[in-house]
Amino acid sequence: MINIPKRTAFVLITLLVFISCKENSKQAIKTEAIVFQKEGELSFLRQQGDTVIATLDIEIADSDYETQTGLMYRSSMADKEGMLFIFPNEAMHAFYMKNTEFPLDLIFIKADRSIASFQENTEPFNEAGLSSKVPVQYVLEVNAGTVQRWGLEIGDKIDFTKD
Repeated sequence: MINIPKRTAFVLITLLVFISCKENSKQAIKTEAIVFQKEGELSFLRQQGDTVIATLDIEIADSDYETQTGLMYRSSMADKEGMLFIFPNEAMHAFYMKNTEFPLDLIFIKADRSIASFQENTEPFNEAGLSSKVPVQYVLEVNAGTVQRWGLEIGDKIDFTKD
């Protein structure tokens, strides 16, 4: 039996743990890119006259997992795409940008499908809550600048279809 002093044994064990951890940290974890899945179409309508302002393809988030994940872990979204969150009831909602890599405009929409409020040009990765300010049933996430580019206003409406 070899008699190794406790201090030397401790140093050797610590060194082995450090080396093995360092080697394991170099292993790359491969993940599949999350791609847009068209699940419907949404149109913005002027509050007076029902004139179509713009139309875009939407991905729909209506399950717990989808509403909690949203656009996290994606690097971008095309200009004519958006994600529509559909909640069972009108209520106060707050979103955050945790793990969201690009800025968004959040459009908060009442049960009657009229726009209630906006959170524009949100900051990527920011975990601060972004409130709907009033009870809403739908939230639409689009690329930052969309609200201004299309001149959307409180009271404008949406209409959407599911594929």
